[in-house]
Amino acid sequence: MKKVDVLAFGAHPDDVELSAAGTLSKMAAAGKVIGIADLTAGELGSRGSAPIRLREAEAAAKIMGVQYRENLGLADGFFEVNEANLLKVIESIRRYQPEVVLANAINDRHPDHGRGSDLVSRACFLSGLRRINTQSEGAEQKEWRPKVVYHYIQDYWIKPDFVVDITHYMKVKMASIQAYSSQFFDPNSKEPKTPISGHSFLDFIESRARHFGRPSGAEFGEGFTVERPPLAEDLTSIY
Repeated sequence: MKKVDVLAFGAHPDDVELSAAGTLSKMAAAGKVIGIADLTAGELGSRGSAPIRLREAEAAAKIMGVQYRENLGLADGFFEVNEANLLKVIESIRRYQPEVVLANAINDRHPDHGRGSDLVSRACFLSGLRRINTQSEGAEQKEWRPKVVYHYIQDYWIKPDFVVDITHYMKVKMASIQAYSSQFFDPNSKEPKTPISGHSFLDFIESRARHFGRPSGAEFGEGFTVERPPLAEDLTSIY
């Protein structure tokens, strides 16, 4: 067991970076313990390869200050919300015992994102049931249910329920994204063009962060949706 404060799940390596890297970097810099669990290796991507993506994911984790990262090895494009995959996610949740879980957007252009969102959300509930037996490294795991599950926002616009100010971590966010040199803009690349490989996509990421931040008074922000209303101590703790 490796206790973390936040465990962020992504259907593919780079999902977390694109939508929540600023938030996670900010928390890591404040002393929080952060973990990432990628559901797949992104092996169906048009550019790069699974081994390359795994190396890029480790590099991105170091940039963000993430302490733990693992890949659950589900099938890119084909994983389903079934018992076998739920158990793999439950094992990860119980291994890291996060207080907060981040998951993919509830609905998005890539079907793996919404499906990954559902998979992780269900696993968070089931992980708290003691009659579900799982093991890690030969040892029986104890039940564990995170306090909250938040969903980051990806390609499709979704109105956020709250925004994290990442103004001072925007450069770290962009550096973590560009660690995936096989996927994003590289003027020397000979690989096929994709919807995310042009420089305009990086411009979109910056513009989206400005869009999230501006209404709340931040230069850059990252937006999240909730499964239940957050609990505040009093009105002065919300602004």
